[in-house]
Amino acid sequence: MITLFQVALGGAIGAMLRFGVVSGVARFAGQGFPLGTLSVNVIGSLLMGVAAVALGPRLSPFVMTGILGGFTTFSAFSLDAMRLMDDGRMGAALLYMLLSVSLSVGALWIGMLFAKALNG
Repeated sequence: MITLFQVALGGAIGAMLRFGVVSGVARFAGQGFPLGTLSVNVIGSLLMGVAAVALGPRLSPFVMTGILGGFTTFSAFSLDAMRLMDDGRMGAALLYMLLSVSLSVGALWIGMLFAKALNG
């Protein structure tokens, strides 16, 4: 139960941080390109790399799953891809990256079509 609380608290912190960064970047750079989301994904992936090496298992649920997962799930995707590469499974890593991006964007598109159809 304590681990769930750590993940929930970290997720709330990460989501607030994401909102702040995305909003701040949009105010500074405009909204013509999703620079805020790109920034969050890159920063989150960088921090996930540091956390994956530097943190022990006690802080992992709070920081990695919670804060960084709430900040960006792209960091978890990046970590999974890197672990496959570190294991020497380049083909699997490339397939995972290709499928993750294409299927996720495709699923989002289908979800939008579905929601639009329901709204008439």
